[in-house]
Amino acid sequence: MKLVFATHNKGKISEMKKIMAGLDIKILSADDVGIKKEIKEDGQTFEENALIKARFISNKKHVWSFADDSGVCIEALGCAPGIYSARWARKRGSGGAHASGNNIVKHTLQVMKHIPKKYRGAWMETACALVAPDKRHWVFTGKVHGTITLEPKGKFNAKLPYDVIFVPNGTRKTFAEMSGEKKNSLSHRGQALRELKKFLSEGVFK
Repeated sequence: MKLVFATHNKGKISEMKKIMAGLDIKILSADDVGIKKEIKEDGQTFEENALIKARFISNKKHVWSFADDSGVCIEALGCAPGIYSARWARKRGSGGAHASGNNIVKHTLQVMKHIPKKYRGAWMETACALVAPDKRHWVFTGKVHGTITLEPKGKFNAKLPYDVIFVPNGTRKTFAEMSGEKKNSLSHRGQALRELKKFLSEGVFK
């Protein structure tokens, strides 16, 4: 069985393959099925954006498709950047749909430079959408609360930039300082993907 992940993000593909290990399912990327363009995300919620991307791939290729939309919501910033997490640090006139990972980290820390540690609460959220060729769909969600650090910590991944500045509650490490297995056990995306895995293991994927 094949499931197309509606993303060009190699970091996300790698995470999903690890979490889905054990299922007789081949995970493909948008690039693998010949879709190179970025899919416009113009929904108003994480769920809407995930469904837009998954439906685009499924309708275009008549396949089972999956997409996620994730972001960080910072309490002191009125829950920003939220659904704009990949875009809020984008330079005007750059023409790109997403900001660079370095710009995202720098911008986040800059706008929070006067916010003391005890007020730097945040959460990371994911909505995962599964779409069948017959247009049925299901949505799985995950959320993890934590804090934004004062400076980047851990190995930087341009495709997952917030990992170096987010410490989940109950730990002292950023996601970027953790092993892949540890991060997946705690993360918002890991929660949603485990729900998806359980759903797929029950035999709906036919």
